Amino acid sequence: MIGFDRYVQLDWCGLTLEAAIENKTTDDVKDQISTILSGTESRRKTFDILKRLWIQPKAGYEEFSKRGVELYRKNGVGLVSPLSWGSAMVTYPFFGKTAEITGRLLSIQGDCSIKEVQRRMAEIYGDRDGIARAVSRVLQSQESWGMIERVEKGKRLVRKAPITLSDEDVVTWLIESVIRFTGKAVSLANLQSTPVLYPFVLDQSLAYAVSSSKKLELRSEGVGGQFVALRA
Repeated sequence: MIGFDRYVQLDWCGLTLEAAIENKTTDDVKDQISTILSGTESRRKTFDILKRLWIQPKAGYEEFSKRGVELYRKNGVGLVSPLSWGSAMVTYPFFGKTAEITGRLLSIQGDCSIKEVQRRMAEIYGDRDGIARAVSRVLQSQESWGMIERVEKGKRLVRKAPITLSDEDVVTWLIESVIRFTGKAVSLANLQSTPVLYPFVLDQSLAYAVSSSKKLELRSEGVGGQFVALRA
């Protein structure tokens, strides 16, 4: 149920994307991991996480993942963090839920403690061995990806300057990742501030971007309510 329970550096994600477009090999990714991590089992489990992000996506998400790789091929290294974020939340809901809770706490309080995030996650997944440790690994990874910073001797989190995304295809792909993560249509009005996307600013007219997308559609529900959903 956790899946994402290892520290994953951003440059490892970049190497995995490079391997997906065949500029690098999976051995290059493994070699880079081995410079940081000791222990065969730890390296294997970390590589398994990376592999699922871009090289061997889970069943039913191959086409979604392929479009993410093509966005990277087109736009380059500046997209490693948002693309990896979207893929991680879809592939590993535990990652997405940790991000969602962190984003909500940061929006309410301005900062939050790691223990607060761990406690909220334990309420969802159960207060059992491995949950607190896995949350710490996800947050450590998100710090490596440039999204948060640990302060007060590593006990509290603050959000770093958000990343502005202005490419329409990137924006709609990331919106699609939110819908796939939540498993339901999302409110157009709340998309820009949805907690799970706390590290990003979507610099687009979202209504126009969605209406132009081949994968998304706008649905009207209730009085004046518009929701974004996957096209049938």
